[in-house]
Amino acid sequence: MPFLIAAVILVGALCALDLALTLSVIKRLREHTELLAGARQRPRHIEVGTEIGGFDTTTIDGERLLPGMLPEQTLVAFFSPDCEPCRTKLPSFVEHARHHPDGRAGVLAVVIGDTVQSAGFVSELSPVARVVVEERDGALSAAFDTHSYPTILRVERAGDGLVVADNQVRLDQPTSAAA
Repeated sequence: MPFLIAAVILVGALCALDLALTLSVIKRLREHTELLAGARQRPRHIEVGTEIGGFDTTTIDGERLLPGMLPEQTLVAFFSPDCEPCRTKLPSFVEHARHHPDGRAGVLAVVIGDTVQSAGFVSELSPVARVVVEERDGALSAAFDTHSYPTILRVERAGDGLVVADNQVRLDQPTSAAA
């Protein structure tokens, strides 16, 4: 009989432990569900008409870059060397940027990553754009609220700042026709 009592107590303790673990897993799943729901609510693209925040950064050529230094209409692109779609889209972007009415001054390319990792992108982009290499959440990424790559935008001057004029730039159309 003592053996039976010990077995019942052991099974009861195991059931209580299992219940406690199950409840903690359910709690964690609810927390993760809330986090994922919040992540899905963030728009994938920055919306047209969104004001761009302020920034103060330096290009790879050592040129200081502030919002007021960009031309009336500027093509802005964010690329990451870790991103396969970025590698695929890079040649068409370079060809599109080559024909920008303001030339190299009217195109801003931001490469997200370290200098060594970004070297290939920088060498392709430098002839057609002012290039900035920065880490994630750098000055330009924060100002443009960019979290996905590639992101290609057309921004224009609005008063003292910049606003997004186009968030789905078609690289197969001439630059001047999209302006």
